[in-house]
Parts: sequence; C-alpha cells; structure tokens
Amino acid sequence: MDNQNFFQQVYEVVRLVPPGRVTSYGAIAKFLGAPGASRQVGWAMNGAGSLKPPVPAHRVVNRNGELSGKHFFTPPSLMEDLLNQEGITVVNDKIQNFKTHYWDPEVELL
Repeated sequence: MDNQNFFQQVYEVVRLVPPGRVTSYGAIAKFLGAPGASRQVGWAMNGAGSLKPPVPAHRVVNRNGELSGKHFFTPPSLMEDLLNQEGITVVNDKIQNFKTHYWDPEVELL
C-alpha cells in the first residue's frame, strides 16, 4: 500500500464528514477498500493538523465512539472542545449518543 496516496484518500474522505457528525477509523479504511487499515487511518489523522485545506481530524474516533486520538491534539482537550462546539456531547472521552452522530462513508457517499 502506498501510504502517501492512501493518506491523501483518507484526507479527502474526512473532509466530507459534516459538522456535528463523526466517523471511525475502521469505516474510512473499509470505504477505501482496506478494511484492515484502521491504524493507517489513525496515522494519517496524526499528521493532518497543518494540512490545507483543513482536515477535521476531530471528527474521527474509534469504533466505540471514544476519543482515542485526543493525545495528538494540542492541548489534548481540543478534540473534545471542537466536538462540543459542533453540538456533540462527550463524557469521559466518549461520544454520547454515538449512533445518532455516526456518519458512515459507505452509506453517505455511495
């Protein structure tokens, strides 16, 4: 797998996640035809902070709705703060009503 090309594809998908919605690393990987590449999606999100146009990495969480990538934000509370600004409630690093906010690229983009 060509990581640079894969990362660009990840960024394109994440840019489509609307405000107030979240998706998961695994859903993006599956949509891109690489269902075992959840960690690579996470690595792509780790480097997304300075990209133009912006990549809303705060909208990508783990399959349980947990903010597993928050430590890559500065400060670590920024991920939760950004989600709160979009109307998503987070308690103990977990999105409340996760299924209500979940955005599945296979459903939304196909």
